[in-house]
Amino acid sequence: MTPSELAILLGVIFILPNIYGYFRPAAFGAAVRKFPRSEPWGWLFMLAGTAWFVWIVQETPLAEFDAFKKHFLVGFTAVGVLTCFFVKDFLAVRGLSVVGLLLAKVVIEKFRWLDTDWRLYPIAIAYLWVLAGMWFAISPWRLRDILEWELASDGRIRLLCGVRVAMGALWVILGLTVF
Repeated sequence: MTPSELAILLGVIFILPNIYGYFRPAAFGAAVRKFPRSEPWGWLFMLAGTAWFVWIVQETPLAEFDAFKKHFLVGFTAVGVLTCFFVKDFLAVRGLSVVGLLLAKVVIEKFRWLDTDWRLYPIAIAYLWVLAGMWFAISPWRLRDILEWELASDGRIRLLCGVRVAMGALWVILGLTVF
C-alpha cells in the first residue's frame, strides 16, 4: 500500500463514523458508550491485533533469536487468544490499543522518508496513537471516562465529530495531492 492509499483509507475511516455522529449524535453516543466493555469488539480487535503482530514477528528477521521464533509465535498467539478468555474487562479497549500501536508502526514506516513537511501530520498522529495505546492498555477505564466526557451532550458530540471529520478530510486531501 502506498502512502497515498494509506492516507486516503485512514481519512475515510476517520470521516465515516464521525459523519454519522454529527448527524445522529444521540444514536452515536449510545453506541460509543457500549464500546469499552463490548466483548464482540474486544474479540475482534484483540484477535486482529494478535494475528497482525504474529505476522510481523513471522516476517521480521530476528538475528540471534531466529532459533526461538517458533516459540515466540506460539507464545504470542497463546497470549492474544487467552487474553480474550481471561481478561474480559475492557477487552475492547485493550484490543484497540494493540491495533492502534500496530497501525502507528505502519504509518510511521510509510511516511517517515517522504520528501515533504506534510509527512509530520501522519507521523504526529501516529505518535499520539502510540501514547494513547500504551496508556489505555494499562488503564483502559480512562477511555471510558474520556468517552463519557466527549458524549456528555449532543453539542459536544457534534463539535468533536466535526473536528474528526476535518482531520479525516485532511488525510484524504493529503493522500490525493501531496503523498
